[in-house]
Amino acid sequence: MNGAFADVLLLLAIAVVLVWGFRRIKLPAILAYLVAGIIAGPDVTAWIKDPNDYHFVAELGVVLLLFSLGLEFSLPKMIAMRRLVFGLGAGEVVICTLIFAGLAYLWMGDWTAAMVIGGTLALSSTAVVIKQLGESSQLTTRKGQATVSVLLFQDIAVVPMLIIIPLLAAENAQVGIWESLGIALLKGAGVVVVLMAIGKWVLPHIFREIARLRTDELFVLATLLVALVAGGLTHLFGLSMALGAFLAGMMLGESKYKHQLEADIRPFRDILMGLFFITVGMQLNLQVFWQNLHWILLAVLIIGAIKMVVVRLLAGTMGEREEDAWGAGLMLFQMGEFGFVLVSLALTYALLPQDIASMLVGVGVLGMAVTPLVIQRCRQLVAPLVRGRTRGEQTEIIQPDVSEPKRVLVLGFGRVGQTISRFLTNEGIDHLAIDHDTKRVQEAVAGGAKVYFGDAARRDILKTVHADQVELIIISFAEDFKALEVLKAIRELNEHAEVIVRSRDDLHLQEMMDAGATQVVPDTLEASLMLVSQVLSRSGIPIRRILSRLDQARRSHYGDMHGFYPGETTDMDPEKIDRLQFLHAVQLNDNAYACGKELRQLGLDELAVQVKSVRREEEEFSEVHGDFVLNKGDVVLLAGGPRAIEAGESYLLNG
Repeated sequence: MNGAFADVLLLLAIAVVLVWGFRRIKLPAILAYLVAGIIAGPDVTAWIKDPNDYHFVAELGVVLLLFSLGLEFSLPKMIAMRRLVFGLGAGEVVICTLIFAGLAYLWMGDWTAAMVIGGTLALSSTAVVIKQLGESSQLTTRKGQATVSVLLFQDIAVVPMLIIIPLLAAENAQVGIWESLGIALLKGAGVVVVLMAIGKWVLPHIFREIARLRTDELFVLATLLVALVAGGLTHLFGLSMALGAFLAGMMLGESKYKHQLEADIRPFRDILMGLFFITVGMQLNLQVFWQNLHWILLAVLIIGAIKMVVVRLLAGTMGEREEDAWGAGLMLFQMGEFGFVLVSLALTYALLPQDIASMLVGVGVLGMAVTPLVIQRCRQLVAPLVRGRTRGEQTEIIQPDVSEPKRVLVLGFGRVGQTISRFLTNEGIDHLAIDHDTKRVQEAVAGGAKVYFGDAARRDILKTVHADQVELIIISFAEDFKALEVLKAIRELNEHAEVIVRSRDDLHLQEMMDAGATQVVPDTLEASLMLVSQVLSRSGIPIRRILSRLDQARRSHYGDMHGFYPGETTDMDPEKIDRLQFLHAVQLNDNAYACGKELRQLGLDELAVQVKSVRREEEEFSEVHGDFVLNKGDVVLLAGGPRAIEAGESYLLNG
């Protein structure tokens, strides 16, 4: 077996096992990739002798990540963010570089090594931070935008850093640095102009023609080609490949193909990013790491504290909220992936001792490893730093009078909850809403709405608003799991109240009914009913019959509406697959097992499959019972889960 193929096979095997194990215990996949790299690296199993063999492929993951990021940041948006990018971002890079370089010079007494260390530690991990911001839905928050702005400038700042490091080793460094930087700036401006022109005048026409062909493979290939060509073009001019990919994504971010491009690039990006983190883990020298673990831990804490304070002060002077300023600083505490590139380049030019370089890699790996956990718990970690202000804000919330129970409780005051509240107010029905969003409650109370601040899943909050005595409770949360949690808490206090629960779809309908819901109202099915009522009304059907049909559908818990025909775009998420209800038509051929048999003989109920209808030539049997006999040529419409339908089809045809 080819050696390289065997290495990749082993890497994939260990990555699959570790990612599965880490996700089972609710840890980020990035940690699994880092551990996989450590195991496969030279210090443990030595499966991979030289991690640099995979450096280029891993770098493509960063390129595709920056391309995806560029799709989210159009040029107008980039111009609008210039204050944060070139203010907060530039300030962080310059100040942190000088501080870290100064500390390194005091420690080592070598100003060239100190400059390398200063620039390396000033950078943060675009790959890890962007990925975690996206997964935790913080990318569009104010602190997320501030964080991304700093990361963008850091990626730009990598370019002069990559130029300066070789010049630091030259004798005439002072002259060479300024000349080379000037040339680099001219090159960068030229590349940006060329890419912007291509993006504005060429790419839209290319993707329009590709879209007309309706060939998914061609669209994917074109997307990859654009990202890599843009990265290759900037690399050709001595700039970062990631910068070119970002510019390409930003050019296409304004097109109508933005979401399709993002969906196409995601699988390649995630796989290559995983390989990138594996190569990072391989670079960790375990012997140096364990011997200097106390110093590495101290370095991570000091670096993080300095970055937090610098970002907090800069963001504060720019008018950012205190919580957002601290949060952005906390998210940027780690050393970035480009730091490994700078360390490797410095070793090539003998600007850093080997042991110092190994410690820097240890600092980077440890910082990256804990970054996902830090970002997930950013709010809790920042809370002590702004606690005084947070308490002050909460005390400003004027809680409504809850001395007497209300007629109706509305749990969740989002758009749906607010709509319900308005109708109840118009009808003069006494009610109270509960929500845990501080800003929303403040705005609502200021506008005269009766909203109580608190978590509706907490028993003490529910008792305070007399949920145990209310006769009608409406749960309007957009998240089904949150609604289910609140429903269970209510039923522990109140068994007799009518509880109407809003749900996104019918995936959790039965689970909510089993938990005690009086009625579950799925958004997707109710939207279908509203469309049906409009269609029937415009078709001349009497309003009385329409209302009767709608009422019948709701009373049967949307029984006839469950199940749908799957398509290529159907979400086949493994966590959802067992709860989906599909429709599938099975035609009975001459040799089918079910021909000539009654439905009760087949026992399809035992396979968790229902027969919705049977079509025989031109006749449709919409209601079939146990004594219905199936004939040759019948088309049987089955309803059930994907696996159940497969089993049902096999049984009907083969027995």
